[in-house]
Amino acid sequence: MSHTYSISDLAKEFDLTTRAMRFYEDMGLLRPERTGPGGRSRLYSSRDRTRLKLTLRAKRLGLSLVEAKEIIDMYDSPRDTAAQLEKFLQVLADHQLQLDAQMTDLQANMDELKVHQREARALLAKSLRKSASKTPADTQAS
Repeated sequence: MSHTYSISDLAKEFDLTTRAMRFYEDMGLLRPERTGPGGRSRLYSSRDRTRLKLTLRAKRLGLSLVEAKEIIDMYDSPRDTAAQLEKFLQVLADHQLQLDAQMTDLQANMDELKVHQREARALLAKSLRKSASKTPADTQAS
């Protein structure tokens, strides 16, 4: 028998809000069974739990929810595994290019920040030397 979970069970386990869980459902990432009066309660399956875990893993990798859904849905369909893996590798390669570009931008920003820090330290040192070299008479005259 398959294990089932309430929305609060999964929200607590994965440190999410129930609102986030409903959003993932709206995106088609989760498909809980509706129970109770008016179908207001949600009952999540082990499959939903696995899909949620994979969704959060994809988010940590920086993939969009649309990309995550596309990849997760591939594994739910009985299509050719080689084609699924090729698609997955393409999505990862595209994302890697995006991250490489971001890393290059971040490194350029860090390099610029270090230049400004050196300039500011040099100006501060010059200012402090200038202040220290003033005589007491110079200070009183100002």
